[in-house]
Amino acid sequence: MTNEAKPSHRRRSPLADSFHLFAHKTSTAVGSPVAAVLAMTSIVIWAATGPLFGFSDTWQLVINTSTTIVTFLMVFLIQNTQNRDAQVVQLKLDELIRAIKEARNSLIDLEEMSEEELRALEAEFRKLGMEKPEAPAPGQS
Repeated sequence: MTNEAKPSHRRRSPLADSFHLFAHKTSTAVGSPVAAVLAMTSIVIWAATGPLFGFSDTWQLVINTSTTIVTFLMVFLIQNTQNRDAQVVQLKLDELIRAIKEARNSLIDLEEMSEEELRALEAEFRKLGMEKPEAPAPGQS
């Protein structure tokens, strides 16, 4: 048996795969400096056209509606990407915990613990962090 991950033979939803790909590419694009410059440029152009349109309600409505729509859609795209990234990190950490002999396997399912249990564990680790580290055994670095 190898340590390499085996691809899943479970059929994945084409819609879910397509949405993930779209969400990932979009969140990468809108997180770029180019996207920030485009957003700022749009606002400057909108502000500069204010006198042309007499700072009318319609002129204001354009920016309000545009930003509301973009924000609403981006929430779903970014949340999808963050959820997947968090899941991947969690799985990698679980694998590291599982693979290290001295690690406590009970830490694998921390996300299932209650807030009270998490606070107790955090206090335990804080206490361990304050303790003086043990000197390595002879012959160990």
